[in-house]
Amino acid sequence: MRGPIEHDDFYEGIARQVVDQRTLRRLSQRELADLCGTTQSAIARFETGSRPPKLDTLLRIAAALDCELEVTFRPRTRPVKES
Repeated sequence: MRGPIEHDDFYEGIARQVVDQRTLRRLSQRELADLCGTTQSAIARFETGSRPPKLDTLLRIAAALDCELEVTFRPRTRPVKES
């Protein structure tokens, strides 16, 4: 099972993409929040990593940013243990 650090990296990567797309479109956090039907503080908490978003929130954010949200499941790659 993945540890908390790996989860932090995962959510941080998603948050960075949202920030990048939001700034590319010259939207403030409040403007994005209005487009998503949420609050500016919820966007800020997500972007700073203090709260991971729910899938439905990510879908609304993606739609507001005119982006597709992709979720991919693939087998993990594990290093081979040496004897």
